[in-house]
Amino acid sequence: MVVFLAGLATALATGLGAVPLLLFEEVSDRLNIALWGLASGIMIAASTLGLLTEGWQQSEPWAPGLEYGLSVPGATLVPLAVGALVGVGLVVLARTLLEEEGPVVGQLGGADSQRLILILGILTIHSFPEGVAVGVSFADLTLTEGLPIAGLTIPPLAIFMTLAISVHNLPEGVAVAIPLWARGARPRALVFWAVFSSLPQPIGAVLAYAFVESARGLLPLGYGFAAGAMVLLVVLEFLPEAISLGEGLEHRGYPALGGGFLAGCLLMLPLVWL
Repeated sequence: MVVFLAGLATALATGLGAVPLLLFEEVSDRLNIALWGLASGIMIAASTLGLLTEGWQQSEPWAPGLEYGLSVPGATLVPLAVGALVGVGLVVLARTLLEEEGPVVGQLGGADSQRLILILGILTIHSFPEGVAVGVSFADLTLTEGLPIAGLTIPPLAIFMTLAISVHNLPEGVAVAIPLWARGARPRALVFWAVFSSLPQPIGAVLAYAFVESARGLLPLGYGFAAGAMVLLVVLEFLPEAISLGEGLEHRGYPALGGGFLAGCLLMLPLVWL
């Protein structure tokens, strides 16, 4: 229950990230472009500097025949690379299926509906490895040493990991909410879908706590998967959306897009280090 609540706390933090968008009523196309750039920068920084780096650190040497003393250069990165390729493949497959089905979400249909389903789906799936990291942090240490909270002794690493993922989720809540907000979603919907996108985290935390050894070994694969999917999502959906909005603006809106992208990257830098 404690592990589940820790994972749930990180999910709720994503909803808080969407709250600043509630302050906007009407915005110019230039600001809209900047917000798409902000979301893109957040996701690229979180994927490359965060997920891929963490996956690399969690990786262990791997190669067929390793038990016989053989070694293959770069074999440590195999699970991470495989995960990234699977994530890229998932985005491509999902886009193809959505184009064929032509789903409708609320009052949206066609391309708008496809984009929203794809974005929410990929961002929801990507949150699972972060929940696994929280669960591993609880199970990796005994509960005999740590900080007393509510009659339990919680490992300091588990507290730190829960707080770190929660803070990390704040800007990701912005990235989730921006596509919805740009299409006129109601304020409550922004917070709801931001939290929804992180609901796999308490599930992943509990599963990782129960199967800690297996979960630890799968972390590089999961981080690579999430990073590959998010990077391709930015390239295929976020950036083209911003570029299309800037077609009628001076310099086609590239200064606003570049500024927003840089701001998103800079926002994530201290959180990635954390």
